[in-house]
Amino acid sequence: MSDPRPTSTDLEVPPTDRRKMAAAGVCLAVPLVALLWVPFYARDTPELFGFPFFFWYQFAWVFLCSGFTWTAYRLTLSARAPRATHGTRASRDGAR
Repeated sequence: MSDPRPTSTDLEVPPTDRRKMAAAGVCLAVPLVALLWVPFYARDTPELFGFPFFFWYQFAWVFLCSGFTWTAYRLTLSARAPRATHGTRASRDGAR
């Protein structure tokens, strides 16, 4: 029976592309800045389908925020090199 405790190779941080990670951080910061800067959108005009700017601006950010978050997630995945899968069932069974 193998030892269930992680080895030092399991705990190592994979090589990471810092530029992609910085871009992911910017993607996460954009919605925060856009929504926390209330004086920018605390107004009534322009209206969209009768809704004041204050409301439709925030509603638009629901979708924009999910897009930025997804982009940051994909950047993070691509910034990290794939790790060796030793110890998993696929590697033990010969990756059938």
